Amino acid sequence: ELQQKVEETELLKMELQMLETERVRLSLVEEKLMDVLQLLQQLRDLNISKRALGKILLSTLESCRDPQPGKAQLFEVLDTLRQELAACELLHRQPMEQAQSPRSLSNPLVISC
Repeated sequence: ELQQKVEETELLKMELQMLETERVRLSLVEEKLMDVLQLLQQLRDLNISKRALGKILLSTLESCRDPQPGKAQLFEVLDTLRQELAACELLHRQPMEQAQSPRSLSNPLVISC
């Protein structure tokens, strides 16, 4: 009976560790998704065209067509999309006055640099 309790305890420890691992993974996905949403919000505020946004998305999906070994495809797509959005020329051409306006500072989805 004592051996059975020890085995149950070990099983529960393993399940807890798996749950914690999944929680951390989901937390990382949430962070990446928030970064992507913040960049999309910035680009929307800069009136990016649907065509340009579509090109960014298609470029991301094309570069993630063949998943890299050892890297979760979801993470790869989100990370690549974040990089593509961050590299968008519109974000780098934004005038300094507009970047420091109260409107953009009050928006919780805007990344402040």
